[in-house]
Amino acid sequence: MKAVAINKRMSQPLQHEAADLRGASFEDLVREMIARIGEDPSREGLVDTPQRVVKSMEYLTHGYSQQPSDVLNGALFTVDYDEMVIVKDIEMFSMCEHHMLPFFGKVHIAYIPNGRVIGLSKLPRLVEVFARRLQVQERLTTQLAEAIQEIIQPQGVGVVIEARHLCMMMRGVEKQHSAAITSAMLGVFRQQETRHEFLSLLRQKPPNGF
Repeated sequence: MKAVAINKRMSQPLQHEAADLRGASFEDLVREMIARIGEDPSREGLVDTPQRVVKSMEYLTHGYSQQPSDVLNGALFTVDYDEMVIVKDIEMFSMCEHHMLPFFGKVHIAYIPNGRVIGLSKLPRLVEVFARRLQVQERLTTQLAEAIQEIIQPQGVGVVIEARHLCMMMRGVEKQHSAAITSAMLGVFRQQETRHEFLSLLRQKPPNGF
């Protein structure tokens, strides 16, 4: 019954309330949301919550203020190397655009150079550019592959993402051990042999000491 009441409060605002909110600050909107779920925004533990939420959201979505070229263009190097380059187990945190709940996991990126390589530390930064936005895992996977392909024009790019979604774990089906795996393969990675090599290398355990 409480959930029904909350839904009614949140989905059916009065006309004058909606008008008032059009010019509201981000903090005002958070404060209104707290009130609409049935809490008291003036309660001691919640007084500073709107300010904290705003700062948190600014950080979690800072990818909107960045472009892939800002990260990669200053870290491209000419090399005589045409074997596969893999950076795997890149930690990733993002937010589902459907429920604005986090999803998190690991990103694995591989490419075969065509005269140029990317500084290895820049690939995790590229992940941040796209992950720190409202996302779906499928689009995130494709965006990473396409950005690398466009900027350094390698022979091919492969991206695999393994992630767990709180919109499945905390709500809905509430399956805590489910994971989603997505992939994007461009260029020579569409060839079965190259794709197989990439996926086989991902399954290998690192040597001792790593």
